Amino acid sequence: MQGGAAGLAYRGRTASIGFAHGPFVRVDAGAAGERVAGTLVEEALALRNAIDVASGQIADLAASAGGEAAQILEFQVALLEDEDLIEAIFASIGEGRPADIAWRSTLDAQIADYNSAPDDYLKARSSDLADLRDRVVHILRGDQGQPLNVPSGGVVCADDLPPSRFLEIDWSGGGGLALLRGSPTSHVAMLARARGIPMVVQLGSIPAVGTTALLDGGGATLELDPNAEQVRTFEKRRDSHLKSRASARAILRRPTASWRGEHIKLFINIQRVEDLEHADAQYADGIGLMRTEFLLAGRSVPDEETQFQAYDAVLRWAGQRPVTIRTFDAGGDKPVPGFTLDGEANPFLGVRGLRLCLARPEIFVVQLRALARAAVRGNLKVMFPMVTSADELEAGRKLFADIVQRLQADGIAAMLPELGIMVEVPAAALAVSSFKAAFFSIGSNDLAQYVLACDRSNGALAPLMDPLHPAVLELIARTAEHGRRAGISVSLCGDMAGDPRCLPALLNCGLRELSVNASALAQIKHTIDRLSSGGGVG
Repeated sequence: MQGGAAGLAYRGRTASIGFAHGPFVRVDAGAAGERVAGTLVEEALALRNAIDVASGQIADLAASAGGEAAQILEFQVALLEDEDLIEAIFASIGEGRPADIAWRSTLDAQIADYNSAPDDYLKARSSDLADLRDRVVHILRGDQGQPLNVPSGGVVCADDLPPSRFLEIDWSGGGGLALLRGSPTSHVAMLARARGIPMVVQLGSIPAVGTTALLDGGGATLELDPNAEQVRTFEKRRDSHLKSRASARAILRRPTASWRGEHIKLFINIQRVEDLEHADAQYADGIGLMRTEFLLAGRSVPDEETQFQAYDAVLRWAGQRPVTIRTFDAGGDKPVPGFTLDGEANPFLGVRGLRLCLARPEIFVVQLRALARAAVRGNLKVMFPMVTSADELEAGRKLFADIVQRLQADGIAAMLPELGIMVEVPAAALAVSSFKAAFFSIGSNDLAQYVLACDRSNGALAPLMDPLHPAVLELIARTAEHGRRAGISVSLCGDMAGDPRCLPALLNCGLRELSVNASALAQIKHTIDRLSSGGGVG
């Protein structure tokens, strides 16, 4: 922190680049106000109503958000449907405790249990529980859960912010997010980057209450109540950033990106079909990653026709461009009720990705049937996530081939698309030559957390979670080199691909295919152009 006549300045870590100049809005946890308790019956009815309202709010957010954010919100919905938990709270009300006190004390005990767990995954869930605790208490105390009152363009400051609270804020007028804790690899950071909202995390203690704030996502700074000189300097940096973005948008219209005379293919990642509506999506060389977990955001696993329609829509949009669809990557930090396993000691190292799909063929077969039917409609490639051994790939291939054969025998148009794997387990990168895959896609987020033994959702480990660590780069280079020698395409679709600071390293590792969020496409193409012309990352 820096202070003086120039006001207060704080430095944290970048989670999402960009600039925000607006009102400073402090959002603190907990519910304000008191309530008067009623009879035992009235208190029980009040809690039941609050739970129903909260469940509806979260379900609406999940439906509108889709993708990975919806998976996190599903955890809260599942908790509200936990009869053992709810019955214990009603029993407490029956003993004479007011509804809000009974609810809060029970959730506080659960939060304490999660925080004391040895597993970082469970510790990370405590913030979801705290969010749910506060939501229900707000409703019980008369606040019907209206979206956070954030003025247009406001800089929101909080200790931490769960995805549900982020999604409730109207970001259409801009603004920014400044967190005292948090992590650049958190799901909230992913949401901020996808929406172009500047975000800085790990700012530490901010005792001051400011009126106006300047947030520089790239510089990782927060300035409160700035003087005129600070504002002028900030606006110069912002104008330079906007000009750079304008140049990048112009570069998008060029047919290709190149580096040292080689064509660099730039694809986009999508979480749902609606992501294709982004203005820059049309300039992509194709879709490098379509996450299918958004289809699991409802109350049940979607049927074959629902899945086919989603895949077909994406293929029709792409025309002849390649579309890579990842099969369900549930598990880990994306639990799905009725699909993933409950109670795993370490879900990140548990039954997830392809492991889970092979263990639940009744669900996997439905997805593979839809994909086999969609394959005849365009240039489809399918990849399996969380693959450790070549045997897993072959088991998935055999199941897929059998499904195609049965569909064709029934007179249904179907074909087996190209099959590849996500390289996100260190064993897969080290033994990459053992996989008979048509292509490889490096998932740098998981690869880095497994190589570095750092839970990417744990903010305390953020300083160690360095994707440019030599060990991570060595595995990326090893995979890219195998692809070059074998004539097999290798792409990278993790956060590294959308980070301009990582581009020189990735290109030097031999990667020539990158897949990013549509919002990052222009900046990445612009950065490659600058590198090609001898400029820096900038």
